Amino acid sequence: MNGRAVLEDIMDISEEIPSAEEESAPEGYRGRGGYVRKPRVCQFCVEKIEVIDYKQADMLRKFVMERGKIRPRRQTGTCALHQRALAVAVKRARHMALLPFADE
Repeated sequence: MNGRAVLEDIMDISEEIPSAEEESAPEGYRGRGGYVRKPRVCQFCVEKIEVIDYKQADMLRKFVMERGKIRPRRQTGTCALHQRALAVAVKRARHMALLPFADE
């Protein structure tokens, strides 16, 4: 067999294999046990909030776990700039007794 015949055989085989686009996998599924999480966007960047107010305890509660720990960026989707400002606001709210330091 010459090189051209081998190449044509390979092309025939590759046409039979379905591509990743043709397969019907659930959204977010990567294959072989992998799962790709949907990228989160910073809530503060979307709403164009520049200053995070420590007096808005209801808003800050979304970013604090039940035990009182501040949720990490990978869970909330906040950017680094707003995560640092959020941490300062939560600590100030705790100091002013607007948020608990720990669960009860």
